[in-house]
Amino acid sequence: MGISDPPPAIKRFGQNFLVDPNIVRKIVTLAELGPSHTVLEIGPGRGILTEALCTSSGRVTAIEVDPRLHAYLSERQAEFPNLSLVLEDAMIYPLESLPVGTVVVANLPYYLSTPLLFRLLDQRDRFSRMVLMLQNEVADRLVAKPGSKDYGVLSVMAQYAADITKTFRVSAQCFRPRPEVGSAVVLLRTKERRELSREEEPKFAALVKAAFAHRRKTLVNSLRDEGYDPTSLTGALQLLSLSPTARAEILSVLQFIELSRQITL
Repeated sequence: MGISDPPPAIKRFGQNFLVDPNIVRKIVTLAELGPSHTVLEIGPGRGILTEALCTSSGRVTAIEVDPRLHAYLSERQAEFPNLSLVLEDAMIYPLESLPVGTVVVANLPYYLSTPLLFRLLDQRDRFSRMVLMLQNEVADRLVAKPGSKDYGVLSVMAQYAADITKTFRVSAQCFRPRPEVGSAVVLLRTKERRELSREEEPKFAALVKAAFAHRRKTLVNSLRDEGYDPTSLTGALQLLSLSPTARAEILSVLQFIELSRQITL
């Protein structure tokens, strides 16, 4: 019995299937895979990248939320004995079950890319690097520098956790159906050394989120509105030689780290 025709894309799952083998080659090269590597792929779709990952690495876990695509890829399972296909939502899959040193290679569903990124970065001790295809504007936010319009919570939290490079853009013509937005591939190399302890990190994350909660306001006013003590804020800014009229988007990641150490709620 032959393999079924691939199922059509479903819009609510944000499905745009990669069809360009040259882009697949570039992604796999960037991931620097070998026979000893375990790979996590999120959203394998019709399997064009999955096939290349299975050829290039020792073990691939592919998480697919769409039962039709899972069934379609399951028909090809015999071709890839080193593939574990999982029918699951990547937002609830137990990432802690993957071996330390796993490499993440994925064309992330654009409607879920930011929460998935945060989830992957929370487990960064497990992942040595990630090669991710994202909406171009999300890629720009990941690598944004202080003072730019794209710099925000995602920039600070991702750059705290990883060294990030926007490697190349991907044309809409490389997908079927063609997406309405541009795409880009980013490489994230997770940092082994943590600037803050695990106990301090939730406080840091809460501070960064609060700092950007009211972008038009000064940092002091935004944080005060989010419940932070104004006296503590003023003192912390003085210690960091920052103006009381400074806005969140001018602070570097290191300045946010220092601010979270100095500040009290």
